[in-house]
Amino acid sequence: MKYGALVGGLALAAAMLAPPACGQEFPTGAIKIIVPVAPGGAADISARVIGQKLSEIFDQPVVVENQPGAAGAIGMNTLRRAPPDGHTIGVVISLAQTIDRIQNKQSSFDLTTDFTPITAIANNPAGLLVNAQVPSRTMTEFLAYAKAKPNELTCATAGIGTAHYLYGQVLNKVAGISLLNVPYRGTTLAFNDLLGGHVPAAIVSLATALPQLANNQVRLLTVFDTKRYAKAPGVPAITEVLPQFEPGRTWIGFVAPRNLPGPIIARLHDEIVKILRMPGVVRILEENGLEIIANEPNEFATMIREDSKIWVEAAVIAGLITQ
Repeated sequence: MKYGALVGGLALAAAMLAPPACGQEFPTGAIKIIVPVAPGGAADISARVIGQKLSEIFDQPVVVENQPGAAGAIGMNTLRRAPPDGHTIGVVISLAQTIDRIQNKQSSFDLTTDFTPITAIANNPAGLLVNAQVPSRTMTEFLAYAKAKPNELTCATAGIGTAHYLYGQVLNKVAGISLLNVPYRGTTLAFNDLLGGHVPAAIVSLATALPQLANNQVRLLTVFDTKRYAKAPGVPAITEVLPQFEPGRTWIGFVAPRNLPGPIIARLHDEIVKILRMPGVVRILEENGLEIIANEPNEFATMIREDSKIWVEAAVIAGLITQ
């Protein structure tokens, strides 16, 4: 046998015997999905729906573990300290770091550097709604109405420091109005008081509000986004009414610990995106008011950087933190 043929044969044999790349052999065991909030919300629902499908695809157990507390910092820091092997991933919300900084005076994690972006799952947009007793039919009319009643109109939100609260504070500054925030322990309680006429306005997630719009007890005047919401196409985005308003997006997404190997990032991303395009998954998430994103890791990294900056600026406007 010629030398060249012998070398080629040995190389081929070695390649056949070599272990597969880490992305191919992943996963080698159970996967944990950390959800840094209590069960029941958009982040938890998304994790459970996607986790079930990942278990079927990988033929491995996928466990969803809720770790609420400290404004999400407990779960996020557990994820940050996990081995970067793909067997622990987590669901993150867009203003996680800003809330952490508001609650703890300084950030205990850096969303832009401490984690590996996998993909944004979906938008979870919010809107401003008014009770039917309010005469305003449009957002423009409501702003004029609010200007005529300085420091008189109350606006319910899910609590100080939440995205909904920050939207209200930025709206006050940009529009030159003075809505009085009424904080509740969650969106449902805030929305129920809007329905009952106890507050004239509320900023809540559209997932909570949409089922009640048909009964004419409340009106949706704007969506806090740069584009219209697919399920309410006749309602303008806030940037159509106030072009100078720069809304931070309220998305949820998957991240992993920093330094996750590229092949594992690619494997997780590709499988999760496939799941997010499954008709049954689309239906469940859309029924919960979510708009699916399913972008590339580098695109998600850009979203994280851009929106983290916007949310910090909103918290400064609200007087909750200083630059």
